[in-house]
Amino acid sequence: MNLIDIPQFIKTYITKRPQSLFEIDIEQHKDTLSKKIEGKSVLVIGGAGTIGSSYIKAILKFKPGKLFVVDTNENGLTELTRQLRSDANMFVPEDYRTYPMNFGDPVFRKMFLAEGPFHIVANFAAHKHVRSEKDKYSIEAMIDNNVFKAKEFLDLLMTKKPEHFFCVSTDKAANPVNVMGASKKLMEEVIMAYSKDLQITTARFANVAFSNGSLLAGYIERLFQNQPISCPSDVQRFFVSPEESGQICMLACMLGNSGEIFFPKLAAEQMAFFKDITIDFFKASNRPIIECQSEDEAKQKALTTKKGDPYPVYFFDTDTSGEKLYEEFYTETDVVDQETYDSLGVIKNARKLSQDQISATITELKSLMDSGTYDKTAIVDLLKQHLPDFEHIETGKSLDQKM
Repeated sequence: MNLIDIPQFIKTYITKRPQSLFEIDIEQHKDTLSKKIEGKSVLVIGGAGTIGSSYIKAILKFKPGKLFVVDTNENGLTELTRQLRSDANMFVPEDYRTYPMNFGDPVFRKMFLAEGPFHIVANFAAHKHVRSEKDKYSIEAMIDNNVFKAKEFLDLLMTKKPEHFFCVSTDKAANPVNVMGASKKLMEEVIMAYSKDLQITTARFANVAFSNGSLLAGYIERLFQNQPISCPSDVQRFFVSPEESGQICMLACMLGNSGEIFFPKLAAEQMAFFKDITIDFFKASNRPIIECQSEDEAKQKALTTKKGDPYPVYFFDTDTSGEKLYEEFYTETDVVDQETYDSLGVIKNARKLSQDQISATITELKSLMDSGTYDKTAIVDLLKQHLPDFEHIETGKSLDQKM
């Protein structure tokens, strides 16, 4: 398999943008960004992931004075540090520290209270995969991380308020059809409840091409292990590059008014089918493919595939729970500003419940999960009561049942 230039492949075949979507807005607001970031202290939670690390790289261009990065992925933090330290063009502040810890743990609280307050705080720690939705245990873990811990962290932030707080969301929070999207929609409502007391913004954005754990990033691992490729033929998505994912979060964090939800201004025709990307991926690699009719056929062909042979690929129609065939960033009831920024839209009328209402919702969810008699359906039904636009798609099949 010929290794290809992934960043160039993303520009050419996926986003089809030679430069960043957000380049104009960054240039137009560079003085404001510099004023708000230069010399400031920054805390990034979940900073070892694709989006969190891209946010760090975006914000370092404006020379903050202190950077603390927290992530449960110790290896990811090590690689992040190697990337930053090995880049001759990268500014790294003298006070740079990484902590392999969970932002919900007591040791994190000790660190935050002793080292804070931080001027800029960004949280990227989240369950982000639809495949994480399997049963009541996986769903409880997802809601605990995306919702319960988010609220506990906001309560902690109230003791030492930052100038800017950003918490990442997802395009799947718009008219959610899966529990992951519903949990992020509820997360949005949690942070909105604090938006009068803290400077808070969030962003929904497209799939990040070749991000950690993504379908496309998995292609590289499958090829190294000489395993077949499996891809949905009927699913299309909006895409941004890893660099763009960090930039939109930086812009939303630093420029937004409290309570606003940002999203990239992408037209429907800019969505791409995974099948088309897969075909282009192999073309760019100068290797033909052979389309298989089943997973078993693809796995059997992979056993005998030699260098230069057509590579086995299985395209399938989507039949798993919680999958839309397309994505959207906002709903018909949202008031959207498409004029202020060149590349960003802003939802202006996000629902803002009281903190008491949010606490009551969380108490109800925790009571159900602590009851010992709940199942996946019960959690979904309770989420529907609190999220009127949540229409769960249940097929009885999980992505973990596929290659």
